[in-house]
Amino acid sequence: MFKGMGGLGDMTKMMAAAKDMQGKMESLQEELRSIEVTGESGAGLVKATATAKGELIGLDVDPSIFNADEKEVVEDLILAAIKDAQLKASARSQEEMQKLTEGMGLPPGMKLPF
Repeated sequence: MFKGMGGLGDMTKMMAAAKDMQGKMESLQEELRSIEVTGESGAGLVKATATAKGELIGLDVDPSIFNADEKEVVEDLILAAIKDAQLKASARSQEEMQKLTEGMGLPPGMKLPF
């Protein structure tokens, strides 16, 4: 009567693996919120700190660069530091995701949606 249901055990295993992966993804999301990266510009005169999720959480500007005549330079340095932090956050996020997916048999370099 259940002769054609031989693949049901495989389906159960796949569902368990999917549930396990979902738990690992949730844990990774939390971990990414606690990992901090720092981007900088102007040889360290401006530093931006972000989480590996890309959320900007800090900005440190050396007071020596504050000169009213060079407002645009300061703004450029701040933007450059933020962009550097965002790039580092993205790279770190991908690195952590790679660690998670190594054993899954996914093609190398496959990016999951976050």
